[in-house]
Amino acid sequence: MIDYRVDEDGIATLAWNVADRPMNVLNAASILAFGEAVQRAIADAAVKGVIVTSSRPEFVAGGDLALLGAIKTAQESMATSGPISRILRDLERCGKPFVAAINGTALGGGFELCLACHRRIAADNPKAQFGLPEVSLGLLPAAGGTQRLPRMIGIQQALPFLTEGRKVAPAAALAAGLVDEVVPADQLLVRAKQWLLAEGPRSAIRPWDAKGFKFPGGTVQTPAVQQLFAAIGGGVLNKTQGLYPAIEAILASVHDGCQVDLDTGLKIEQRQFARLSTSATTKNMIRTLFYSIGAANALAERPRDVPSMRYSKIAVIGAGMMGAGLAYVAARAGLPVVLLDVSLDAAEKGKSYAAKSMDAQVAKGRLTAQARDQTLSLITASADFSTLKDCELVIEAVFESREVKVEVIRKAEQFLSDSAIFATNTSTLPISSLAEFSSRPQQYVGMHFFSPVERMPLVEVIRGKQTSDRTIALAMDLVKQLRMTPIIVNDCRSFYCNRAFALFPYEAMAMLDEGVNPILIENAARMAGMPMSPLALVDEFSIELMYKTLQAAKADLGESYVRQPQDPVLEKMIEQFDRVGKKSGRGFYDHPAGGKKQLWPGLAQHFPVADEQPDVDEVRKRMMYVQSVEAARCVAEGIVSARNADVGSILAWGFPAALGGAISQIDTIGAARFVAECDRLAALHGPRFAVPPQLREMAARGARYLDDIPS
Repeated sequence: MIDYRVDEDGIATLAWNVADRPMNVLNAASILAFGEAVQRAIADAAVKGVIVTSSRPEFVAGGDLALLGAIKTAQESMATSGPISRILRDLERCGKPFVAAINGTALGGGFELCLACHRRIAADNPKAQFGLPEVSLGLLPAAGGTQRLPRMIGIQQALPFLTEGRKVAPAAALAAGLVDEVVPADQLLVRAKQWLLAEGPRSAIRPWDAKGFKFPGGTVQTPAVQQLFAAIGGGVLNKTQGLYPAIEAILASVHDGCQVDLDTGLKIEQRQFARLSTSATTKNMIRTLFYSIGAANALAERPRDVPSMRYSKIAVIGAGMMGAGLAYVAARAGLPVVLLDVSLDAAEKGKSYAAKSMDAQVAKGRLTAQARDQTLSLITASADFSTLKDCELVIEAVFESREVKVEVIRKAEQFLSDSAIFATNTSTLPISSLAEFSSRPQQYVGMHFFSPVERMPLVEVIRGKQTSDRTIALAMDLVKQLRMTPIIVNDCRSFYCNRAFALFPYEAMAMLDEGVNPILIENAARMAGMPMSPLALVDEFSIELMYKTLQAAKADLGESYVRQPQDPVLEKMIEQFDRVGKKSGRGFYDHPAGGKKQLWPGLAQHFPVADEQPDVDEVRKRMMYVQSVEAARCVAEGIVSARNADVGSILAWGFPAALGGAISQIDTIGAARFVAECDRLAALHGPRFAVPPQLREMAARGARYLDDIPS
């Protein structure tokens, strides 16, 4: 775990080398080994100073989250996080100088280790990242990070790193005061030893352990610091609606811990960590954001017997907003792409989408003009289907019309190689029904991207009835090459994400039609943690589009189509009022040019508000539970796995990570309680709240969809 050696000058080197893990992490075994190495160096009279470094490319990537799997009580939390905190306190008070020679990434507990050392020297490694990102998983730094960083760089400078989880490269870390020096990588250990021999003996006491220590930039009581606490606290509450306790716990740790001595501050930090580590919110976030999304990014469900594919050229047919975005994403990933449309002008217009996006980045200094031009050179605009002949995969992203898509399939397949894959980007049309028009349905797959593609990380890889394992595997390989996250979904109308997500705005429209105040609807959704309120959201992606989807479903299903509660609202908004959404300035909101949107006053006339209104919790439940019920149906029907259902709900439509996803919400509430509430809602509002038999059976035996985080 820790390579230990002492040289002839009395300098000990403790090099992290957790060989049984993919990278160096803090876990029970490595913490014990590090503690023993620290005590050995302290006790050895021949040791004058200590270098803490790594034998691996990274320094220490952070704590092993599996440690949290066994934590059920505050006492267990203190027993888990306490040892490393005590080791670091011994290290900084022992009287011998310790220097962190940071050769690579140091995050979370790994960076807290560096903070405890008497000096931090970083290698000039552009791939390295330093920071305390625990907040992104619902945690706080529990090895002194909330106490040492404010004492080192000041409370005002430290709070953004702690509450936002900022990660920075070596140069930025030096500028912020997180490290003391940045040196060439081949000089790292030499410089660390130089410092220990020349300056270390005078620097073996940390400033906060010396008499007369003063916080850089002022104490907690300083007016500017107090104002910052108030601003962050208010902003966080407005943004998170109290669903994410980690930032509140970090603020409490810093505020209270920085008014007392360090040892007392560390105890405060430990107690706040115990509060978080035992919470359902934290476990939900870790399970989905770390384990489930990590498994999806690692292609855990990819068919194993198919060799991996690294693409050298692909094509996108259709240069509208979606197709143009796909071409940009491919080029941004370094992949040559043909962007094909009915005319060269249309294709060039699609290519200009990438140019405009990158021009904005160049103007802000985030991208060089040379890098922009190099990326643009990878996009070939074309109106000639013969340019598809050497493309390994083609993505069709044309208008959402079965007739148009079928025509494109037939034209494209004339020029594709025998091994090439044809993918369709559709949001509703079943893949199997489109594959009927393909000459090789086993090489036909759905790849459902979300708009805007360059900002939405998820891709549903949709398996049709005849789609082969090879096709699924190679489609997932492309998603990974595009630096996006794939989930496998089986075929059905609207697939998983659109099917489950649509219930959110649909329920809002149903309530609007019932006479629920639209202001209550919008505020209840925000309070539930949804990133955008439902009526505003429908305006953003177009009421007209939802209306056209409704018409397409009617045409496809014919007499079997069953009218839904949202249908009258969509029909009124389009057919009677011509309010199509934000693009026209007229939707559920008025969108004045250059002004702030406001709910359309006509809503009160055409959808009168009832005298008696439901309470906000009931409105929230209806919008949140209906999403989980549909997700549960998709799981029961074998459309998607429970784990992927959570991943999709968070990455595709912003379901609150605090709840772990649409399926984890059921586990968090408890299946029996959730089913009972849905039965009540179904009796009041209809079968859209009826739970599938699988969930009812789970409730009867006290089961859950997903295990807790592994221990």
